[in-house]
Parts: sequence; structure tokens; C-alpha cells
Amino acid sequence: MARVYIVGAGPGDPELITVKGRRLLEEADVIIYAGSLVPKALLGYANEECEIYNSATMSLPEVLAVIEKSVGEGKQVVRLHTGDPSLYGAIQEQMDALRKKGIDYEVVPGVSSFLATAAALKQEYTLPGVTQTVIITRNEGRTAVPDRESLRSLAAHKATMCIFLSISMLDEVVAELIAGGYEPDTPIAIVQRASWPEQRIFRATLSTICEEIKGKGVDRTSMIVVSHVLGSDYELSRLYAPEFSHGFRKASI
Repeated sequence: MARVYIVGAGPGDPELITVKGRRLLEEADVIIYAGSLVPKALLGYANEECEIYNSATMSLPEVLAVIEKSVGEGKQVVRLHTGDPSLYGAIQEQMDALRKKGIDYEVVPGVSSFLATAAALKQEYTLPGVTQTVIITRNEGRTAVPDRESLRSLAAHKATMCIFLSISMLDEVVAELIAGGYEPDTPIAIVQRASWPEQRIFRATLSTICEEIKGKGVDRTSMIVVSHVLGSDYELSRLYAPEFSHGFRKASI
């Protein structure tokens, strides 16, 4: 039976797609991929007869037309999005349109770039005594952000903040974060193309990061992480403390 699969491609490394996602690419009759972000190496999993479309050059009606035609011909379609499709993937409008057309679909999650960024930094985002909260957000640009979700407002929590799609506005990002409550010496890291072969990492503080990356060609495929967990002292987890009992282990002290 023909079906549409909206698949998260992962952050870039072709091996970071899920096992299910890879299988669906191998089985697909049609793949529509986000060509501006999804690495072409993932298309190597496709079979020789597969029809491949780059959605970077297509409008939403054009994408939907290909899907509708393909499903009508009994073909299995994979709509391949970068990272995890639930984050800044613009999939809701596609799912709503498919539902209205009576086209069956399934969403297959993927590894988000903010998780690949943590792996690149070799950093846990939630440390005892530092922060237990991760905020995933973006600065306002062509896409509006509600006032209550501005960087200035969110900065008041001083939690770990992973900021998507904002590297071109770094000066503004830094100013808003400091105005909202982060100290100028708060650690910040920028990871460009996390998990890609050309991955680069920059570490500094809010007051020095703009100068640190100046002239280094840091582009839009970069994640900004602001947090005191970056190089911070922290309490050890109670989960593995010898004096701590839980359902699977009795305290040894």
C-alpha cells in the first residue's frame, strides 16, 4: 500500500540516521529531500530506480503535487528532512495538507542537530546544581517570535539555551541575552555543521564570541549554545551515588 514517510535525516553524518529511516530510504520509490541541508551522501541509500527530488527548488504546492501523483501510482514516498522534522521542519503544513487529501503518512523521528552539538562539545546540557532545563529556541528574523519567547525573556531562566537559525544575527543575540540576565562572562559555544566532516567548534564568553568568530566564515548551519554547564563545576548525580538507593540498587554506604 502506498504511503508517505516524513523522515528525520539526522544532523549530517549519514550514519546518524535511524535504522528505520535508512530502511525506508532503501525501499522508497520516491524521495523528496531538503537539498539545502540534507547531505547528499544519504541519497546513496536509495535504490537505482528511485525518483529523487530536491525540495530546495520547489514550492509547497509542487512538493504536494509530486507526493499526490506518486501515491496515486502506488509508490512509496519518503519526505526527507534534516535533523528531527519536529523542530523547525515546516512539516505541520505538509501533514495538514496530506490529511485533507486523505493521504496516509507516518513521521519517523531523527537525531536533532542540538543533540549532535552536545556530542561534538562532549557536554551534558543538564548538570546537577547548575541547570536542569534546556531551552530550544531561535532569534526573531523573517519568522516572527512571540514577545514572551524573545531571547531577552528566556534569558531570565539562565538555563541551557540552544539557539537555532540565528548565527547571522549573533551581535543581536548576544545583546539580548545579556540584557535578559546572562552575565557577560557566561560561556558560549558555536558548533558549525555538527557531525559533518567539516565540523568546527568555537568557545568563548558572551562578551568575546563575536570577536572570536569574526572573519572565520561561520555560516547559517551553526548551533549556538549558551550555558553555565560549559566548563562549570557541578554536583555529582544522585543516581550513581553509593549512598543513594533506588528501585534497582540498595545503598552501599
